[in-house]
Formats: sequence, structure tokens, C-alpha cells
Amino acid sequence: MATSPTSDQLLVIIDPVARHTDGESVRIAKDVLSAGAASTKVCLPDDPEEFARALSRRGSRRPVVIGDDRALMLAVALLHRQRTLAETVLSVVPVGAALGVSHALGVPTGAVAAARAVLDGAERRLDVLVDDSDGVVLGVLRIPPVPLAPRPEPSVADAGLPQSGGHPWLRTYQSLFRTLVPSRPARLSAAPGPPGPARLRIEVDGVTLIDLDQPVEAVSVTPGSSGTAVVRVRPLSLGAVAVPLEARGRTVTVSGADFRYRADAAVAGPVRVRTWTVREGALGLMLPER
Repeated sequence: MATSPTSDQLLVIIDPVARHTDGESVRIAKDVLSAGAASTKVCLPDDPEEFARALSRRGSRRPVVIGDDRALMLAVALLHRQRTLAETVLSVVPVGAALGVSHALGVPTGAVAAARAVLDGAERRLDVLVDDSDGVVLGVLRIPPVPLAPRPEPSVADAGLPQSGGHPWLRTYQSLFRTLVPSRPARLSAAPGPPGPARLRIEVDGVTLIDLDQPVEAVSVTPGSSGTAVVRVRPLSLGAVAVPLEARGRTVTVSGADFRYRADAAVAGPVRVRTWTVREGALGLMLPER
């Protein structure tokens, strides 16, 4: 469902890594937003406390995050922890190298197009997954985790920029991100090889989809529509063709031997059991009019 934005007053939060890696796109987005909104307040947080404080004190202003996927995830995680995610209309202008989640949600590529969607688009209510450790998944959850492609620059949640510059606030951001996301994203330079099959019990709304006696090659859970998630399981082929399994439901529980999973741009775990629940329409995101 799409609705009109509730306020033409914007709080623009510019991710520090976006400022460092692509200052020109940041400038263009800021100029478009400032020219088109009735009132724009720009926030340049240098530490996580400023980021969280800006969100909590936004008043009637609509928050706009300029940054990559992990900056978006950080904002969503903070709003969820503040229990204000469902009542917030969030916008993002993707700037950086890791932008797959933002684009998959429907946010346009390019600073100008994304900024115009902030101003002229409509609010869409999107389903998300929330796990029993209070983590939020916006896009696809994968077990075992699929490595991300290398990218040229670290994001706000990584360890920091090259030592020549020295940016201690990046390490501070990483510390906050690690408290909001179950586990630190694995360093891509040291990414392990493809993981082997896993033995997992996967239950959808309390019904077992696959049990421990059948090893699996891959599992994905994606927020679908109308408050359900789409669960796809690819069993390991043992001489015969293994038929992929699919189910839909509101709760998904995975248990078994220690396993890791990728939730959007972060790898979490190992855990032995985790339950994800669909929160229908929990994320209000500004997207282009259809």
C-alpha cells in the first residue's frame, strides 16, 4: 500500500563513509533535497550517539539516510530498538559500494533519482523479519551465508579506513553496529570457501518442513506479502534429484548444529536455534510512485 508522506520537513543524516567515499553524490543529493523540501536539517554524525540522538529527536521531520546498505540497516536497527520503526517513514539515498539491499527494496539507483523519490514518491509499507534476538532482516535471509562480492571501501560498520587517515569514529560506529546486529560481517579478504551441507530442522508455523535426517545445501527466507515469509530449501542430492521445498508462513524456526546465516549485509551466528517472525508493514519506506 502506498500513501503520501506525512511531512515535507526532512532530517538528512549523512553517513560519514558516504561523505568520504563519494562526496560528489552526497553533495548532489543534499542539493536536490534542500531545493525541494519545505525545510531541511542536515546532520553529520561523527559517532553513534549523535546518529541515535538525531533519530530520537527528529520530531515531525522525516529521516533521510544518505549512505550504503549498512547505514540503512543501522538506522532501521536503531528505530526498531527505540520501538519507533512502525511509525516512521524512512527514506534512503544509496551512496557507496554495497547497495544491493536498498535497490532490492525498490530504491532508485543514482543520487538524483533517489532524492527525487524522497520528495515526490510515496510511502510503501514493507514486511520485515524480526528474530528472537531483536535483529531485523529487510531482504533475504540465507543459510549458509553467501559471501558478498569484494568492494573497494569499507562501510560505516567496518573496522575503519586505511591507517594513513585515522578515523576513530569508524571504529566507534562498528562497535554500535555490532551491538545492533547479532554478529560482525566477516572480512571479505578472509572469506572462507563454500560451506558444506548442514543438517537443520526447519519449521514453518510449527510444521516441520525438513528435519535433521536430510542434509540441506541452501535455505532462504524472504519477507513476502500479507504478513508471510517465503521459505525455500534445497536438500542435498544423494544420488537422486532432490526436489526443492517451499512453504509460506508467519514464523520460521531453524535449529540443529551450530549454523551461521546472512541477514542482508551482515553474517550472524553461530547459533543452534533461531526464530524469525514476519512483522507485516513494519517498515515505511519512501519509493517512487508506481
